[in-house]
Amino acid sequence: MIILGLDPGLGTTGWGLIRAEGNRLSHLANGKLKTDTKEPLARRLSHLDAMIAALLADHGPHGAAIEEVFVNTNPQSTLKLAHARGVALCAVARHGIAPGEYAARLVKQAVVGTGAAEKAQVHAMVARLLPGVKIDGADAADALAVAICHAHHLASARRIPQ
Repeated sequence: MIILGLDPGLGTTGWGLIRAEGNRLSHLANGKLKTDTKEPLARRLSHLDAMIAALLADHGPHGAAIEEVFVNTNPQSTLKLAHARGVALCAVARHGIAPGEYAARLVKQAVVGTGAAEKAQVHAMVARLLPGVKIDGADAADALAVAICHAHHLASARRIPQ
């Protein structure tokens, strides 16, 4: 199963693609989607939607996961993050995928073992779980962590009788 992880942001959205075969995970690709801060909000959101749609068309993932919004001290930042997350949810749903949604603490718990992990710890564990990967920055590392978290949750759900 190919899983797309997304770490949404209006300025930069991290993305990561992994393949999950049973308990084995392998890296396929990762990167960042950037929008122009000089553009109006609607144009930035439209551009983000087009970039995510292109990712989905190019890679054809079977599953996707998106990090949930966390509340910043700055309400405007939280609102911009929520807009970007809404675009990501819509793009994935339009592609026919019901995305997994995970809080940052849950992603950190799944990848590092503690929900209070620092970004550097997440980055290091992602690199350890996906040997040889060249990670395109913190946003891409977070997106790969979201994909890994989703893979773990899917594997657990398959083991638990419905």
